[in-house]
Amino acid sequence: MQSALDVFYDGACPLCRREIAHYQRLRADPPVRFVDLSTDALPAHAPERAALLARLHVRHADGRWRHGAAAFVALWACLPGWRWAARAARLPGVLPALELAYRAFLRLRPLWRPRAPCEGACPPKGPA
Repeated sequence: MQSALDVFYDGACPLCRREIAHYQRLRADPPVRFVDLSTDALPAHAPERAALLARLHVRHADGRWRHGAAAFVALWACLPGWRWAARAARLPGVLPALELAYRAFLRLRPLWRPRAPCEGACPPKGPA
């Protein structure tokens, strides 16, 4: 079945995983496909992986891309219990305010990401 919306998210981010898991439990109408960028292959003609990992992106069935707060609004429009938020976001001035809030969140998001292992480059621990 073709999805009406593909949602690209950072599956290596614990906070992002938890939020997407909530959305996945809802019965989307029209259908939504969730693409975990930490494990899934990129589709043809997608932006670079780094750009997709930097913020939420969605691709509509007709090929249009949305990112940031606009991507959330597109997703919310497909989800029961969230459609009211999509309608509210379309009121004058609301989407730009949501985008500012999302950009502020993105500055804090690294606090929830796991740290990479040192792979031999860590400073030595004290005397053994």
